[in-house]
Amino acid sequence: MARKPAKTDDFSKYITDMLSAYKMDGEAFKNAFQASAELNDKMAKVALEAAEKTNELSAKWAKDTLAKMGDVTTTKNEPQDYSKAVTDFATAQAEMSAEMMSAYAEIAKKVQMETVELLMSAGKDAQEEMSAAIKSASDEMTKMAAKATAKK
Repeated sequence: MARKPAKTDDFSKYITDMLSAYKMDGEAFKNAFQASAELNDKMAKVALEAAEKTNELSAKWAKDTLAKMGDVTTTKNEPQDYSKAVTDFATAQAEMSAEMMSAYAEIAKKVQMETVELLMSAGKDAQEEMSAAIKSASDEMTKMAAKATAKK
């Protein structure tokens, strides 16, 4: 025997009714969404620039490593020449690793600085908007209180 699907309430009507009971400023929501979208755009640009730089750095590291590997793989006349080639390669790799880690750290530091700047700017903008909204609400409440007092 087939089961009948359970009847579920349409909560969109309840939410619409609830939201319509409160005075809302649609422009404020639009502005908040726009500010959020702009912040996300700036953050994405920072992340994509960092990804591009790290990719370039990784490619350079791989290319340099392969170039140095050529010295190790060439035919040598004496056995000790192989040992020297491997030692030279290992030394070069250690130096290159330190340089690359430093370069990666610089990229990370730049991303961190740009992110902090963006978030500080967004926080300042939000604080200014909140101050303006609080002042507006306070002024409106004062007017309403004055009207209510005058009617008595």
